[in-house]
This record gives sequence, C-alpha cells and structure tokens, in this order.
Amino acid sequence: MRDLFLLTLGAAVFGCSQAVYSQQSNPSPVPVPVSSTSGGGNLLGLPPLSVPVDNPQTPAKIALGDKLFHDKRFSVDGTISCATCHDASKGFTDNLPVSAGHHGLTGTRNAPTVINAAFFKSQFWDGREPDLERQSKQPFVNPVEAGLPNHQPILDIVREDPDYKAAFTEVFKVGGPQLTMDHVAKAIASFERSIVAGNSAFDRYYFTGDKTALTEQQQRGFQLFLGQGRCVSCHTIEQDHALFTDNRFHNIGIGINAVQQDLPRLTQAFFEAKIRGGDVDKIVLTDKKSSELGRFAINDSFNDIGAFKTPTLRNIALTAPYMHDGSLKTLKEVVNHYNNGGVTPADAQATAFLSGGIRPLNLTDVQIDELVAFLEALTSDQYAKNGAKTGGSHE
Repeated sequence: MRDLFLLTLGAAVFGCSQAVYSQQSNPSPVPVPVSSTSGGGNLLGLPPLSVPVDNPQTPAKIALGDKLFHDKRFSVDGTISCATCHDASKGFTDNLPVSAGHHGLTGTRNAPTVINAAFFKSQFWDGREPDLERQSKQPFVNPVEAGLPNHQPILDIVREDPDYKAAFTEVFKVGGPQLTMDHVAKAIASFERSIVAGNSAFDRYYFTGDKTALTEQQQRGFQLFLGQGRCVSCHTIEQDHALFTDNRFHNIGIGINAVQQDLPRLTQAFFEAKIRGGDVDKIVLTDKKSSELGRFAINDSFNDIGAFKTPTLRNIALTAPYMHDGSLKTLKEVVNHYNNGGVTPADAQATAFLSGGIRPLNLTDVQIDELVAFLEALTSDQYAKNGAKTGGSHE
C-alpha cells in the first residue's frame, strides 16, 4: 500500500522535482576541534567541540553575540529577540507548543533548545541549515517570528549604535558598509556555540563510575533505555560521550496523519512553490500542512515524508512540551507514544510512513515511570542548581 502510494505521489510531482534537485547549497566550512570537553566539570559527557575555521571563538565575540541574541530591536514591533523563544531560564526554549512571534503570531514548530546545538550536524527540526551561522539569520526575516522585511534594519542599528560600533570594530575590525549580516550571524553563532552543558547525574554515573548518582528507579530506567525501550537506537550513547541524538531524521508518527490523504496535492504544490522561489523557512512556519512534510521539504525524498530530526535528550525535563509540533505535554506522554508503537492515542492508526523499528514496546506502567525517571536524570547540574523551570514529566 505504501509503495503504491509513493508511486502515485512520485508521478504527480516528477516534472517539478527535476528543477529542485539541481539546486546546490554552498559547502560548510571545515570544522576545527578545540579543547576536549569530556574530562569533567560542566562538560562531562560531551565530545570535543568543533568550530568553523572562519569563525573562531573569542570572549569578545561571544559577548557581542550575547547582546545581539537579546536585542528586541531586531523585530518589526520591537518585542521579539532570539531569547524570546530560547530563554535560558526555560532550558533555552519557551515552553510553548509552538513559538509566538511579533504581534502574537504563531508558527508551526516547537522551539528546539540551543543547549548543545553546537554539536548538531544540522539546525532546525527539518535540518534545513547546516550550521549555526546560517540558522541565526532566518528568524529575523520570518513573517511569523521577528517579521522584518529584510536584514537592513539590523544593519542600520549595528552600524549606528555606539556600543555595537565599538564591539564590531574590536571583534571583526569592521564598521560602516563593511559590517555585513555575515558578521552579525557569526557573533550570534559564537554565543550559541558557547551554550554547552553536560555533567548530569547520568554522566557522573556512566562516565565516572559514580553508582550513587542515579537512584535505583533511574538505573532501571537506564536499562530500559538500552534494552526493551530501544531508545538508544536513535538517542545514541558512545563510549566516551553521549549527545543522545543520531543527528538523523525519522517519522515517528507525529503530525503526518493529519495530512496523509492530502499528500499528492500538498507535495506537488510545495515543489511548485520552491521552483517559483518560495522560501522553505517561511513556508514551513506559516503553513501547518506544509510543516508536516518534515525533512521531505528540504531534500525532496519521499522516504523522508513526515521525518524530523532526532532531538537531544539532554536537559529534556526543562523543555516541555515535546515533538516538532509541541503536541505532547509531558515526558510520560512521549514514552506512552512510543509504547503504543508510534501512535497517540493508543487506538489510532499508524501512518504508512512510520520509520522502521518503531513498534509497540509492551512496557508496564511501572516501567514507563522508570524510563521517565531516567530521562529526568539527564538535566545538567548547572541548570538544575540554577533552578531552571522544568516542563513537568508526569500526567
């Protein structure tokens, strides 16, 4: 049935797809590893951090990026900054199902955390940008986020504001017309690249051998994570570090059922919009049905219809609600969704595009609570001690 559906879908859009496949993006800068971060402290459990060769980290650049990240003047109504949707007190998210932009407009996607985004191989739920530099430019000109018509208002501010003028001169040795949006993006990316956190109870248990770091319930949950729950298949753990993401894209049965019957028309319309020069960033955040196409909207692969990037589980207790559309309120609801075999509610029909390997887990209620308890052990000490708001784990 799925193969027949894909064949019909392919015939509908084949003529449009050829022009899209020919589009190529510029290669990303080759990353250069900096000091190893797996030795201890707040970075316990993380791999070495890499930075682009053309954007090295410096304290002054990070401080400049921090200022830009929090500047609400970079929005059409002066109310929205990067920090509006990525609030440090909320695990660098906003704890909303989907983020609210200027004049209260809402998009279609849940705000992913910035914590440890420096380690991700792509940015956004659909991976449409390869790095933080390119990611940082988009929200300013998205019609439901900051709402600017273009980046010029930002450049007008940073070229004239005395503090910004001094900072950009110090960091990049540029000013006036030579100060471009690339410089702004590099500074913001440097700040975001500095937001890294390991050292959770799990890290002390697993990487230092402290068997008292996890409760007995959490230890049983960890064994379920590795075994019956099969969570580790996508939320990976390596021998010397754990990012809890495979950086890949999977259809886990969220959102796609709402548009499945409309896919032939929807995919053809999406192809045609891209050929006419439509901005994918704007389309997926302003049209709910197009948003549910997931990774397909980026790579035009039918196998990726409804597939979204595996999110990190680090600090997951801080970032409710969950999934790309914020449709699951608690970690217990998330575990129940997988326990049901990728459907919510339990009696729903699984999508034909569900990724392989997702099937009922047959966990008991006690085991579900144990797995949730383990997920709560992935909160970094620096956020737990600072009293960062938790999103609520239980029903």
